[in-house]
Amino acid sequence: MEYSINTFEKLLNACEKENKKIYEIMQEKEASDFEITVEEVRKKTLKNIQAMKEAIKKGLNSTEKSISGLCGDDCYKLENKYKQKKALFGRLFEKITTYALATMEENLRMNKIVACPTAGSCGIVPAVIIALAEEYDLSEEEQINALITAGTIGYVISSKVAMAGAVAGCQAECGVASAMSAAAAVQILGGNDNQIVNAAALALKNLLGLTCDPVAGLVEIPCVKRNVFLAIHAITAAELSLSKIESKIPYDEVIDAMVQTGQLMSPLLKETSQGGLAVTKTGKFINKDLKSKYTMLEGK
Repeated sequence: MEYSINTFEKLLNACEKENKKIYEIMQEKEASDFEITVEEVRKKTLKNIQAMKEAIKKGLNSTEKSISGLCGDDCYKLENKYKQKKALFGRLFEKITTYALATMEENLRMNKIVACPTAGSCGIVPAVIIALAEEYDLSEEEQINALITAGTIGYVISSKVAMAGAVAGCQAECGVASAMSAAAAVQILGGNDNQIVNAAALALKNLLGLTCDPVAGLVEIPCVKRNVFLAIHAITAAELSLSKIESKIPYDEVIDAMVQTGQLMSPLLKETSQGGLAVTKTGKFINKDLKSKYTMLEGK
């Protein structure tokens, strides 16, 4: 694969020239770059999918709190709510929201997850792909296609900006994960290449400026619940794109805007825990309380 795919325009041009889907272009490029076969690329992707499923399964069956004690039982609470009263938007909504929580809670327990694109955003892509796979009875091959499609979106964006809250805020973590998930959903639901990229653009442009302001410097508040919200955000973008509603700002220009927004964002709002939620009255109290507890433990 000779293509340099560092913009969405180049990606779509390659798809058109080769008459191939996004995942086909990317799996061939991956195989060429790492000097392996396409089959090996797909086997590696399947391992990631299996790891995602395992994290969801374990997360759904655990109420173990994080070391901080701040989070860990929200998935249990949500599942109980759904048992008593179904979600307004149906079973798929229930799965996406609980799967996102289950995965993020496994992350804060320091168990195995798939960083997609980061650990702090690890619940979004698995929740969307696995929930849709179950609801639509997707084959392993179709699930692999979806995850490679999601990965392609992240790959193109990463050519312009690092996937890190410290670089561009949470728009570069959960925001990108939501865009990746929107693209995967459109792939699963039969959209074309342009609709796939358009869904990613719709998702991302409505998350520009999303700050990274973790309370006490932990990937817990607001990270855990943010994954749930942005998984659903991805589905909204997919529905719009499949309805032929287009982003008026072209795909690559949305990424440029995200880069600029990240550059303009105050360092206080980029993973330093020196602004936003982290310095609210309650945020400061939590931080002080945890430091006191850790000091006591170290002294024993």
